[in-house]
Amino acid sequence: MFRVLFYIAVVFLLGLGFAWLAERPGELVVTFGGYRYEVTLMVAAVLVVAVVAAVMIVWWLIRSIWNSPYAVARYFRVRRRDRGYQALSTGMIAAGAGDGGLARRMGKQASKLISAEQEPLIHLLDAQAALLEGDHEAAREKFAAMADDPETRLVGLRGLYLEAERLGEREAARHYASEAAHQAPQLQWAAEATLEARAEEGDWQGALALVEAQKGTRQAEREAIARRRAVLLTAKAMEMLDTDPTGAKTAATEAHRLQPDFVPAAVTAARAFYRLGDLRKGAKVLETVWKKQPHPELADVYVHARPGDSTHDRLARAKKLKKLRPNNVESELAVGRAALDAGEYKEARAAAEAAVRLQPREGAFLLLADIEEAETGDQGRVRHWLAKAVRAPRDSAWVADGQALERWAPVSPVTGRIDAVEWRAPVERLGQVVEAEEALAALPALQSERSPQEEAADIETVAIDVEPVSEEPEAAPKTAVNGKAEDPSTPAERAGPAGKRKEPAAPPASRSAAGNDKTTEELARLSEAEGDEARLRPPVPDDPGVDDEEDEKDGTRFRLF
Repeated sequence: MFRVLFYIAVVFLLGLGFAWLAERPGELVVTFGGYRYEVTLMVAAVLVVAVVAAVMIVWWLIRSIWNSPYAVARYFRVRRRDRGYQALSTGMIAAGAGDGGLARRMGKQASKLISAEQEPLIHLLDAQAALLEGDHEAAREKFAAMADDPETRLVGLRGLYLEAERLGEREAARHYASEAAHQAPQLQWAAEATLEARAEEGDWQGALALVEAQKGTRQAEREAIARRRAVLLTAKAMEMLDTDPTGAKTAATEAHRLQPDFVPAAVTAARAFYRLGDLRKGAKVLETVWKKQPHPELADVYVHARPGDSTHDRLARAKKLKKLRPNNVESELAVGRAALDAGEYKEARAAAEAAVRLQPREGAFLLLADIEEAETGDQGRVRHWLAKAVRAPRDSAWVADGQALERWAPVSPVTGRIDAVEWRAPVERLGQVVEAEEALAALPALQSERSPQEEAADIETVAIDVEPVSEEPEAAPKTAVNGKAEDPSTPAERAGPAGKRKEPAAPPASRSAAGNDKTTEELARLSEAEGDEARLRPPVPDDPGVDDEEDEKDGTRFRLF
């Protein structure tokens, strides 16, 4: 555009010059070689312009002839390069589509038309074609060649990283990821692998520096980076808690500021405050998180803030937590445990029963079993609550990749992922379920292979374990002696004619397995119904009519538990 305007300006100036000369007539006299030449000024100007134009044209022709070999070579070189790029483009498309043969052919054609030093993407096409054909050794060589080129270094490092991961060489994979993260911290795959390596080594400061180098442009990225910083700061504070409480307090407080509802950060910050003697700030941190998200670890640290407190002081602190978050199962369980430690069994039982009403789960029934054993020592009632706990939903725990942990950890012990531990109810492993199903499926086959005598023996054993319901009139009521129930029958009558304990007669051996299963299911339903009503009636003593010492001597007494 500027060149066109320049030419227009030159022509315009020439026109103005000729017009100016035309308005001013004159003559030009030149004496050369004994001759005298006289021309008008206008003719002289035209001759000068013509000579200049002729010189320029001659110069252009000479330069064109001189540069013609280079121009011809450049033309063919550009045409060859265009064909090479066309082959490279076709090969990349074929590699993306999974056509390894076409990608290989196009790669060879592109390498003939374009130099690999001129276009490094040829190495990438060759590597992709080798991977599609299963030649991983050639692919690694191509990725190594790309890693040596500054333009394709990141692509080569990623290829080498994936190949190392495929071979299970974690150290090599982390080495490649570390180099890529050092050059480009924004790469997600490199940052993840490097963070996992530094977390496993306990290099929390290096992991924090790597997270700090990641600049989040979107709100979601900034929140994810803040969450990761909170996890790493909490891990750093937990490691420094015993040796440097002040540094642990600083790190845990920053983690709590980044994630106010993150329980491990709050617990670690509170413990750091307690180590430094600042009970008020530690309690304030725990109370703030407790109002948002009650957690048993918060309650445990809050209740045991001062080691020298009495059990009733701990109970008072548990009641304060209950006031902060009433009608919550964790509040009731905290009060129940503190009341049990203080010996306030009535209050502990009331709190445990309230927890069962709010959320019937394993921990509440186990607490009731502990209260029962501490208060009454009734093993029957203890077994009742333990049976309830076995059938109840499991308590929440720190779970990472399907594995339940005793305490929170910054990385998963299974996969090494950061922030993989979460608070939820653990689930059964699939392998255990499959094994249980296979065992149940194998039961009919095992029963079919047994002899009639063995089946009769099993039926007899069942008859001993569970006494069948008799249609005969009830026996005479037992009398109470010294506050204990006593069987009026004599020991000889209880033992039988040969001095042995009477056992109910075994059902006939011809009873089918289906009948036995039906009877067992009915007895199970009856036992569950009796378990629910057991609380409404006084406990029945465990066969008080037989002396335990005598039965242990002769070995005739049968104990179910």
